[in-house]
Amino acid sequence: MATANTVSETQTPSAPSRASLLVFIAPMASDQMESIFTGLTALFPADELLIATPNDPVGNSFSNLRLVPTSASNAVWPLAAADFVNVYRIAKEHDARGVLMLGPGADSLRATALRELANAVLESRCDLANPYYTLPPHTALVNSAILYPLTRSLFASRLRFPLSLDMGLSLRMLERLANAGQRFVSHNQNDAILWPVSEACAAGCTTDEVNVGQRMLPQPAEPNVNAILTLVTGSIFSDIEAKAAYWQRPRRLVPEQHRAAEARAEDGAVDVVSMVEGFRLAFTNLQEIWSLVLAPNSMLGLKRLAAVEPAAFRMPEGLWARIVFDFLIAYRLRTINRGHLLGALIPLYLGWVAGHMNVTAAGTSAEAHIEAQTAAFEADKPYIVSRWRWPDRFNP
Repeated sequence: MATANTVSETQTPSAPSRASLLVFIAPMASDQMESIFTGLTALFPADELLIATPNDPVGNSFSNLRLVPTSASNAVWPLAAADFVNVYRIAKEHDARGVLMLGPGADSLRATALRELANAVLESRCDLANPYYTLPPHTALVNSAILYPLTRSLFASRLRFPLSLDMGLSLRMLERLANAGQRFVSHNQNDAILWPVSEACAAGCTTDEVNVGQRMLPQPAEPNVNAILTLVTGSIFSDIEAKAAYWQRPRRLVPEQHRAAEARAEDGAVDVVSMVEGFRLAFTNLQEIWSLVLAPNSMLGLKRLAAVEPAAFRMPEGLWARIVFDFLIAYRLRTINRGHLLGALIPLYLGWVAGHMNVTAAGTSAEAHIEAQTAAFEADKPYIVSRWRWPDRFNP
């Protein structure tokens, strides 16, 4: 009996240990996870850390770290709704002060970046610490063309990567995301995308941007720009629709934060000609669908673009902003099947990409062009607010 009592006192299963920092590590190879463990143990005392991950334990080298198994979502990128629900439960059980969530490929981040993201929330500077990645100029263009301009113009946030792979979270911010995620989980949409930046803005939570330097972006086994664009754009359109009461009110843009230098451009030529030819073919075949969505002035602008040679092709910033806003309205109204609608946006997006490539090839920096594009979205916000309230009325 004495032995039994001793074992019982040692195990104490009903009293989870506390942790200053809970770190969630998405599914990844064991060597990648070991690299993250090495960085974390060099930055934080082991007794302040708790690791939540669906990955198998890494050998005996990190036996001093406390690991909590969690279920894996099927998402390759980005973090899924179920991840936030599961991590919040663990954070509450272990009374964590802050949370660091690391997506696939996070081993490519420098160790100090992990500390800066974590400290931003542990030191109560903010509720959401979002990374600023230093990426090659022609990387993450869906973010640059659609996600960042929409988030900045509608939610008045300058955070450059609103759908980031990694982030630091306060407990109240994580609770907000877990509550939003639970709605998806309840409908068996565990891999649905959450939008931390817009959630933070709507909840009045504070945000900060941390320059984390370069990062490798995970790639699906079979990358398909059409599938990625449809998934991500449909998700942000749905989120904007859900938060319409918030973003229609005037918002003051937060002060500009420090921007890191761009990474060196990638080697290899970009096939602008094929993108322009795809745009021209779509203009011929999709005019009937586009005319259901776009204003007459936009259709006229696209007609003029279809006659431009590939080397001189450039989507005007104002035209692209108006196109995205009109597709957002059509998504809300279900003007046509949403899958067909987002499919019709793809050749227009590739036309924007072709123009972006030409602009940067002519000497304008990629970031300068993206900021100019985002400014066009901001200038056109009265248009989307007006059409949201009176959707059958195209403004001149």
